[in-house]
Amino acid sequence: MSTVKRVVCAMSGGVDSSVSAWLLKKKGFDVVGVYMVNWDHVEEGISQCPRTKDQADAQNVCDQLGIQLNVVSFVKEYWTDVFM
Repeated sequence: MSTVKRVVCAMSGGVDSSVSAWLLKKKGFDVVGVYMVNWDHVEEGISQCPRTKDQADAQNVCDQLGIQLNVVSFVKEYWTDVFM
């Protein structure tokens, strides 16, 4: 009996996380992507790299790799535990 190893890979939409997910999948792991939302649109303000673009990039990578992307909000925890 073989067991499939499931791993969660944090996806940012960037090269490092994209290659990591690809390598894990290539090694036979059942890869699940997670995109963490750490701030909302109001607090983000005007940014050169908006969260929505990063999230869309992460989704595109996951679509290309055939893996599921889960979006998880840590807005409250981020502002409470990191900045306060």
